[in-house]
Amino acid sequence: MKVMISQPMNGIEDKEIIKIRNEIVEKFDKMHIDVVDSFVKQDAPESSLHPRLFYLGSTIRDFMSDVDAVYFVDGWRSAAGCRIEHKICQEYGIKILYSDFFENKEEIACTSSITINNNDITCQKYPYSYTINGGE
Repeated sequence: MKVMISQPMNGIEDKEIIKIRNEIVEKFDKMHIDVVDSFVKQDAPESSLHPRLFYLGSTIRDFMSDVDAVYFVDGWRSAAGCRIEHKICQEYGIKILYSDFFENKEEIACTSSITINNNDITCQKYPYSYTINGGE
């Protein structure tokens, strides 16, 4: 399973963005869930009239189109790009995760297929399958 992180970036230093992202990645790592590195490192072309659209478009094309879920960092509602990514998830059926996703979840020892459905995590590990329920 692959997850992308959507987080507010406008007006926030790269150092702080990366710090927040790394904390979230660590939580997903404990659950054996892969997080794509969706931090766009390429500069927008100087000719770009709307550089933020360049970054948003790059994220949608290069990362969002290839993930099972998108995790929205607290404060996402105040960021236009995050709101657009959220709407894309709704329209295209990409699973949406929020900070409460990590609440009351134990570490998952699963090395094969992981699925998320209604905030429940199911690990398919031959010959067994088990589910950790969200909020329990």
